[in-house]
Amino acid sequence: MSSGTLYLIPVSLGPASTGLTTPADVATRARSLSYFVVENAKTARAELKRFEHPQPLRELDIRELPEKPSASDLDALLAPLLAGSDAGLMSEAGCPAVADPGALLARRAHELGIRVAPLVGPSSLLLALMGSGLNGQSFAFHGYLPVDEEARNRHIRELEAESARFSRTQLFIETPYRNQRMFEALRSVCKADTRLCVARDLTLDSEWIHTRPVAEWKKIAAPELAKRPTVFLILAA
Repeated sequence: MSSGTLYLIPVSLGPASTGLTTPADVATRARSLSYFVVENAKTARAELKRFEHPQPLRELDIRELPEKPSASDLDALLAPLLAGSDAGLMSEAGCPAVADPGALLARRAHELGIRVAPLVGPSSLLLALMGSGLNGQSFAFHGYLPVDEEARNRHIRELEAESARFSRTQLFIETPYRNQRMFEALRSVCKADTRLCVARDLTLDSEWIHTRPVAEWKKIAAPELAKRPTVFLILAA
């Protein structure tokens, strides 16, 4: 018996999304599946309801992927695929396996000879890069920066120096309730001519993307970022 396929199913970036960011063929594929590996079962059910899945949601096999899955966790989640079933991998928001523990499941699927099929959908990182006007030829995503203030500021300076050296756009995110502190750190630490982009609430009605030199950010009021999904990008001169 041939193994099934692990479909990577992008989802909306927030509850206020109109759903227009999800291509129709993604919803069609999701409706054809009855087994899902997800980051959060409640969020996944809401997305499957939005996709108008034909089966009662309580009858679907929806299993949560641990934040730090063990080898046995991954093998157990992939066992139905080895038996011939297809599965959908869904993240909390946006594209699964990008800044997401689902990457470990995709890696193990490759090791087991299971086909991995990524589907098209919204990625907050690429949307932020697209909208920033910064260098899209050379860029790097760094995930979360250190929480400790001194370590964070040192890391920002290192990323800024690397950006200047390679003309590289640097992308990173922060836990939403610490967004305001991250913005103030960037405005304080970065050089005046470094360009800073703040991309908030991407694809939502409240979407807000602005790029300015740090010197200009210092002259205006800080944007409202608390508890709002935000991507930060810098490009040093």
